[in-house]
Amino acid sequence: MSPVRAHAAKERTASDAFQEALRVAAKNAEDVDRQGRFPSEGIDALRAAGALGWQVPRDYGGAGAPIDDLAAATFELARRCASTGLVFAMHQIQVSVIVRHLSNSTWFKKYLECVVSDQRLIASATSELGVGGDLRRSIAAIEPVSDSGGNLVRFQKNASTISYGAHADDLLTTVRRGPNADQGDQVLVLTHLSEMETEQTSEWDTLGMRGTCSPGFIVRARCLPDQILPVPFATIAEETMVPASHILWAHVWLGLSTDAFERAQNFVRAQARQNPGTSPPSALRLSDLCVRLAEFRALVNAVTNEFISLSEVAGRPGFSAVSYAIRINNLKIAASEAAIEICQGALSVCGFAGYTNGGQYSVGRHLRDAHSAALMITNDRLRVTNATLLLLHLHSDLK
Repeated sequence: MSPVRAHAAKERTASDAFQEALRVAAKNAEDVDRQGRFPSEGIDALRAAGALGWQVPRDYGGAGAPIDDLAAATFELARRCASTGLVFAMHQIQVSVIVRHLSNSTWFKKYLECVVSDQRLIASATSELGVGGDLRRSIAAIEPVSDSGGNLVRFQKNASTISYGAHADDLLTTVRRGPNADQGDQVLVLTHLSEMETEQTSEWDTLGMRGTCSPGFIVRARCLPDQILPVPFATIAEETMVPASHILWAHVWLGLSTDAFERAQNFVRAQARQNPGTSPPSALRLSDLCVRLAEFRALVNAVTNEFISLSEVAGRPGFSAVSYAIRINNLKIAASEAAIEICQGALSVCGFAGYTNGGQYSVGRHLRDAHSAALMITNDRLRVTNATLLLLHLHSDLK
């Protein structure tokens, strides 16, 4: 990061408004988890800080914050409340998609101005019943509205989950390009709450990440054709949605893991103060945990820096490389496993004090939240994808 960018990032995250958002997120984290409710206080505080529009380019009123700035903010939020951090991260993923792929769309340029001025929260509907969890396939399709004179289109999608769907202002949805299009011929369409009918189809009462409030919905929407992003979803997923998701998610898991580690560290310090001059047995486990956390942090930083470097190359050809697809998938797999390992290790260090709900050494919420990581685009699916890509990579090398 350049000195200018680093200074701007520090100003944003160190601002009184963002620090207040961190305090609010921390204050409400236990209640959000216990009640399984949306972290409305934290998101409102982020709105007050203007954080939902940070990534929007300066031409449209935003701060033009790059992904490493957003990752740093995500990390700090997740250290206080993983659900708040994940909501912020998922919103920024959708903003990133629009910023990088709006092409010359006047409609989306004006929409970005509204994201800044109104601090609109964007959710994503990429999951769908009937496609087996495959992000790159859709059943729902864009269709013309016959009685609108060609001015409107519509779609109906049965989404298996929509994170914070009942609390978002807008929804970015994957659908087929048309009724006769293949399942893999997808586009993204942005619809406002006022243009949608939503029918909740499931409940959200989960082990962890309870505050993300992610039940399933049937979504019915009518909108203008201008609200369809002009770039094919295959390109969007490859260049932006998949890598940005894995990077920002990884910062969520790194944040909650860091807080779990710090609670374990404080526990060991308290033990050491009770017996000056002796090293508690738990200190050895903490030492091993420190190494694992350092490895986790180094991996996340390295992949984030690579994403920035590839984004700066004209045409972004690096994102289409098989080797990059494998590496970005590996980040998700490794980060999701590291989060569980570190939180479990923190529980072993803290013992019963970590096992209790509440208290300065409690890590139960952290461990439960960490277990969601392997399920968000399941690790098994990514391993199958990587196995296929490795075979393709091998064949290309042999030719």
